[in-house]
Amino acid sequence: MGALRAMSLASVLLFAACSGETAKPASASPPANAAGADVAPTPTAPGGAATPPATGSRLAGREGELANPDKAAMVLLYLDLAGIAPPLDDWVEQDSRVLYAAAPAKAAQRPLVKAELEAGLAAVRKIGAIRLSLNGAQLSEYDPTHGEFTVGALAPSSVVSFDALGQKVTLKFGNARAAQTWRVPAAEAQTIRDKIGRGGNVEIDLLLRITGVQPGIGGGSIVADVQEYELRLSHNASLIGRVQVVRP
Repeated sequence: MGALRAMSLASVLLFAACSGETAKPASASPPANAAGADVAPTPTAPGGAATPPATGSRLAGREGELANPDKAAMVLLYLDLAGIAPPLDDWVEQDSRVLYAAAPAKAAQRPLVKAELEAGLAAVRKIGAIRLSLNGAQLSEYDPTHGEFTVGALAPSSVVSFDALGQKVTLKFGNARAAQTWRVPAAEAQTIRDKIGRGGNVEIDLLLRITGVQPGIGGGSIVADVQEYELRLSHNASLIGRVQVVRP
């Protein structure tokens, strides 16, 4: 009986070798990551090429600052951080100077528009921090129990949107829970409220350090930590308070 089993096994192996197939375990399944969860799909560039998300190495060496950037600059910054090649040729054709130019003038306009886009990309290549001014800080009433104001504009749900070049990029605050809290001694709180006045409008000037990106369809998000901010009155820009955000 043992010899018969050996001959049967040899026949199976010989058949597999002749058919060019390799025997596989019946229970084989795709491996999961170390945590046992499904591996997230790699983000895709506008042209369809796979691109990696921003990592520590991509953020390293970015010491430049971008002050009150326009919408297009934030889109270019996001693509550079995410490692996504921008569709420059498509953007050139969609630019009004090319799109609406007379046919004989289009050829002359294309290199000019493309040069501007390439210059914009070069300008954001080393950016690691953003200075941003926002209207409407949404400062709460003073909470005497906890001795603090809350800055609504820095809530965890808050985002700043930038739509340009057919992309939608949002800015999210990675440390929003810590940044939204402005602790003030009770003795100073009333002076601050008097300075703001009833229904007073407060502006906020932010210094943000970029920590990563979250790719999405037709755009994505830049994630940045609030390092410090200043609150100012809108009508005369007088300083109300300056806050250094402590890391939790």
